[in-house]
Amino acid sequence: MDKILTNNEINQFKNDGAIFLKSKFDIEWIEKLKTGIKKDIENPSPRFKSHTVEKGVPRYLEDYWTWDLVPEFKDFVYNSPYAKIASELMGAKKINLVMDNWFLREAGSKSSTPFHHDISYFDMDGTMCVLWLPLQPTGKDEGVVWVRRSHLWNKLFLRILFKDGHKIEGTECIVDGKKYELPPDILGNKDKYEFLQWDCELGDGVIFDMRTLHGTLSSSIPQKTLSRYTLRVAKEDTKINYVGDWTSYNYRKAMQDGGYKEGDSLGGKMFPTLFDEYHQSRPVFVS
Repeated sequence: MDKILTNNEINQFKNDGAIFLKSKFDIEWIEKLKTGIKKDIENPSPRFKSHTVEKGVPRYLEDYWTWDLVPEFKDFVYNSPYAKIASELMGAKKINLVMDNWFLREAGSKSSTPFHHDISYFDMDGTMCVLWLPLQPTGKDEGVVWVRRSHLWNKLFLRILFKDGHKIEGTECIVDGKKYELPPDILGNKDKYEFLQWDCELGDGVIFDMRTLHGTLSSSIPQKTLSRYTLRVAKEDTKINYVGDWTSYNYRKAMQDGGYKEGDSLGGKMFPTLFDEYHQSRPVFVS
């Protein structure tokens, strides 16, 4: 199977913790994902939520773990080029799904994304990356930004709720020898950090390390409704690692009910294999 990325792109990802990829996703995928979000809003999963507290104002919406409920999402997860791209970026022989989700920020919404890194939201330990795929042309000030090289800080931060107010869950602690710290005040100390941000046209996307801090830097209010699809995947070294109590609701119960035990490799119904170098192929879902 031919390589999709150049060595320079792979090295940039390893060095910076995030990489912008131009026109790697056909417009057909973008339209399918937009259709999937529309279907999900009409028939949401039990995990659907609005992060906007005030009623009657433009909202910031999210749903997650819906890839097996919405055919358009399942098609993208299995058949888009992302799994192969992720395998090249992480030097992986096998890629497994971690979780998908989507966000939609209605025109005029004042809600924003807190600075966080995804690794603290999951009961997993290993090498993982995330696709951030905007479904409308998105300017630098309309999307999130990434803190360059923050994936190399060797730090773990407590998770933050996306709901307005951005409450930090839990307190500083040590779990299995790993210290979880309060997230840094990025917005209050902008001059201390180097940010990565890009203008995105349809088909463009950003892939970033699960440890890379990212969030909303600009205070501008969107004049148009913006949606994005995100997809987390893992290298074969990733294992189940049940961590702080802040991950317990939703995620942990579903994993434990699915029979996943501490130290298990990813696989099975919740975390299917999307790419396997040994077979030079990936599973194909036909909608």
